[in-house]
Amino acid sequence: MNQRLSTVLVGLLSAFFLISALMYVSNFGFKAPEPVSHAKKEMPKPQQWSFDGPLGTFDKQSIQRGYKVYKEVCSACHSMKLVAFRNLKGAGFSDAEIKAIAADYTYPSVGEDGSNVDRKGLPSDHFKSPFETKEAAAAANGGAAPPDLSLMAKAREDGPNYIYSILTGYGKTPPSDLQVPSGKYFNPYYSGQVISMPQPLKENQVDFQDGTKATISQEAHDVVNFLQYTAEPEMELRKRMGLKVVVFLGIMTVFFYIAKLRIWARVH
Repeated sequence: MNQRLSTVLVGLLSAFFLISALMYVSNFGFKAPEPVSHAKKEMPKPQQWSFDGPLGTFDKQSIQRGYKVYKEVCSACHSMKLVAFRNLKGAGFSDAEIKAIAADYTYPSVGEDGSNVDRKGLPSDHFKSPFETKEAAAAANGGAAPPDLSLMAKAREDGPNYIYSILTGYGKTPPSDLQVPSGKYFNPYYSGQVISMPQPLKENQVDFQDGTKATISQEAHDVVNFLQYTAEPEMELRKRMGLKVVVFLGIMTVFFYIAKLRIWARVH
């Protein structure tokens, strides 16, 4: 009876650790739940992402194109207060490129004589917000302050597909029973299907240096890759560590099982 019990316990313990490791690798259950809403909306369009799955990795070229989309389009309204310029290094930008990107902005500082001055941005600075306050952001956008995008890919359920669907969901005819107020826009993937943000992306709105054609779907795909990276820059490291843990636990499970058989073989 004791031998059978020990076998069951070893099996359950091994399964627990293996499942825990797999959850760690694939990040199951760590997405923030989307606020409950009874308003109708369509489910996000599923896309294939390089970062999906336990072996997923970042597409750095796409991330760099996505940063260009954010800088030239999205940054006019949306802030990314939690992201520093030096965080771009993990996306494949060189130190020189990061310094040049940061230097395009100015930040308030104090001069040697104690006076207020503006200085050029440094790699350690965070992305500069387009508005000084939330109230100013709301006043400039029809009363609705654009949300910060630093963690947007993790802050919404099925975040990457949701963001992609929102960005590519404009231009459709609203159903006859839906009234779209003046200054608002129809988007079937948004809660209530009425959104304050006008269509942000257009064909050939940015010029990708690698020659990639800037269609709306391509721009949306690239900016989603960028937002996923900024929301979880440590993803690749976490997945590599998780896989090592899975392999280690698998080896140790076999080792302990063999040890158990040898120890209990002496008991009659």
